[in-house]
Amino acid sequence: MNENNLKKNNIPLVGIVMGSESDLRVMNMAAQIMEQLQVPYEIKVVSAHRTPERMYEYSKNAEERGLEAIIAGAGGAAHLPGMISSMTLLPVIGVPVKLKELDGMDSLLSIVQMPGGVPVATVGINNAKNAGILAARILGTKHKVIRNNLDSYINDIKEKVIFDLEDKVIESWDVGNEKNR
Repeated sequence: MNENNLKKNNIPLVGIVMGSESDLRVMNMAAQIMEQLQVPYEIKVVSAHRTPERMYEYSKNAEERGLEAIIAGAGGAAHLPGMISSMTLLPVIGVPVKLKELDGMDSLLSIVQMPGGVPVATVGINNAKNAGILAARILGTKHKVIRNNLDSYINDIKEKVIFDLEDKVIESWDVGNEKNR
């Protein structure tokens, strides 16, 4: 695979899946991170409850299709990440999706409480952005271009935080210390 043009190879490295189309409002953040970091990805609805055969096929064929990590988002009972993890050796990152009931705690606990031997890395409720960053970190151990893109992204975040903090410190010092002028 040409390291410099991963996206031009048209082979997704990350699968972003969700239990229903309504989860796209959250899972879109993972896709945005993939775009920013130039990581080839695919995004699909694969329900553990409504389309279990589709989930099975997706999980079983993921590695041979070239995927290297899967981000799976689900709300409520949230079985999707764990079920996918049980059928593949690829790393699976679970995103608990907040529904109206229980503030997403049901999803979080369903994803994080997996039995031994069926690991799912779990991010915070609705935090598909961190799932995307974690997937890029995993792929960055193999793909230098992804690692470099991630390094630039993280450095940009650091610079923005430092810049924003400096502005706020100066503004608050000026306001509180006007008599010192």
